[in-house]
Amino acid sequence: MLRGLLLSLLISAAPLGAASAKTYALVVGIDAYPHEVSLDGAVKDARDVEGALRQAGVDQMATFFDAAARKDDIRAAWTGFVDAAGKGDTVIFTYAGHGAQMPELVSGDEADGLDEFLQLPGFDRSRAEETDHEIIVDNELNAWFSQAEAKGVHVLFVSDSCHSGGMSRSFSGKTRLAQAVTVKLPPPSEEAVSGAQVKEAQFRQVTVLAASLESQPSPEVIIGGEARGALSWSFARAVEGSADRNQDGRISRVELEDYVFANVKHQSEALQIPNFTPQVPRSEDEVVMPLTRSVAAAADPSVQKTHKPVRDTGWDGKLALTISGSQMVPENTGGSGVPYRWDAASGVFYTPNGDVAGENIAASNVQAVVNKFILLDFLKAMASQNPGAVSLTPQKDIYAAGDRIAFDAPASAYKNMIVFNLANTGEVQLLDVQAEGTESHEFKLTDLQVVEPFGADHLIALSTNEPIDAIGAALASRNVDASIVQQLLMTRIDGTDTSVAIQPLYTRGKL
Repeated sequence: MLRGLLLSLLISAAPLGAASAKTYALVVGIDAYPHEVSLDGAVKDARDVEGALRQAGVDQMATFFDAAARKDDIRAAWTGFVDAAGKGDTVIFTYAGHGAQMPELVSGDEADGLDEFLQLPGFDRSRAEETDHEIIVDNELNAWFSQAEAKGVHVLFVSDSCHSGGMSRSFSGKTRLAQAVTVKLPPPSEEAVSGAQVKEAQFRQVTVLAASLESQPSPEVIIGGEARGALSWSFARAVEGSADRNQDGRISRVELEDYVFANVKHQSEALQIPNFTPQVPRSEDEVVMPLTRSVAAAADPSVQKTHKPVRDTGWDGKLALTISGSQMVPENTGGSGVPYRWDAASGVFYTPNGDVAGENIAASNVQAVVNKFILLDFLKAMASQNPGAVSLTPQKDIYAAGDRIAFDAPASAYKNMIVFNLANTGEVQLLDVQAEGTESHEFKLTDLQVVEPFGADHLIALSTNEPIDAIGAALASRNVDASIVQQLLMTRIDGTDTSVAIQPLYTRGKL
């Protein structure tokens, strides 16, 4: 009884909008496609998002997994939520599954002549005309969103699927890209026709977050040893509260964008770039989602955001690794999940995604490479709680020998910053230390040239108010091992308010 009374008092003390606005969620995840290549991680993604939304306080929810994802049922759930919602409420629609393209349904509607659609399990492209009622076309979504917009209801649509394009890097996983439909279908619904008249620029209450640009596919990548979608994983962590930087019980568009862009890059190893529509926030304080579980924090300014030690996130300090051509077993291997792979005969070290992480890796330095990736997993766990921003230009998923690039780590409000590289050989290379300032300064490397050895480097920028002198001194030593850096970080900044930015840099020789 006391708990209920306390919650009631906290809600009454919170801003009226945060307490009274309602949030509804429609969550779809599809792995099993009877007529298409099935996926491995979409249902995990959807269940992860469902759990995060419930933790955030969303209790008006409809979920559709695998065969249960039928268009009529999804449409009915959407209509029910929009009918129940009032002005200022929010409807969230998340989708993890295949996306595809087909010839435009309404002539002249699309600049490229192609409509995008979400592919449900009942669609069979070999019988496209008979099963076209089991796809959701972009024009239909426009009509659905217009229905909400007319009532003043906010919409957040998160689509972890893809439509077109290609990748330059070798990749062993699956993409959420289904074959294009080549036959022109009749309009599957009146909504597809009416929705063609609605342009994205007309929406004032709708925000769309897509897994990638239309020119890129969305890969399933390995996160925590499992095939996942980087966008869904990042969105779930954002909803759990990691994106709510100012702890006001709401996720603004700026907060969501900053968090998702950084973590999708970290978790996909720079294989994809998310896409927001509209591209620019409508205002600096535009809210895309209230977090009703954070009403208490919003009402009490003394409540501070906590940063969990990395071991509390599930990180165990071990690397899953398979070895061919050698009997040696490096230390701290034996972790679970999809493994890294070392071919001792060729010297090539592969990531779980199938990328070449390092060439000419011999028995004498494989331990250093193992330690590098254990440290990288540690840093990714820190970054999931407080991601920073760094950039490489030009932006590519892989760079060839001779390419020239520039690296930028922007200034921050933190007093201290340390920038280093985790090389593909396992070596840790110090680039910059900024200590005991009022705030850090921008760090730039310009006109860098890609040279051997090729593989996967990771540029790291740590920004913190904790002392970093000892860390900087250790990194300044020649041939410092990643395991030493890991111990320093665990004892000095793990669990503190520290921002971590990671920039993957994959390189290869000229083709």
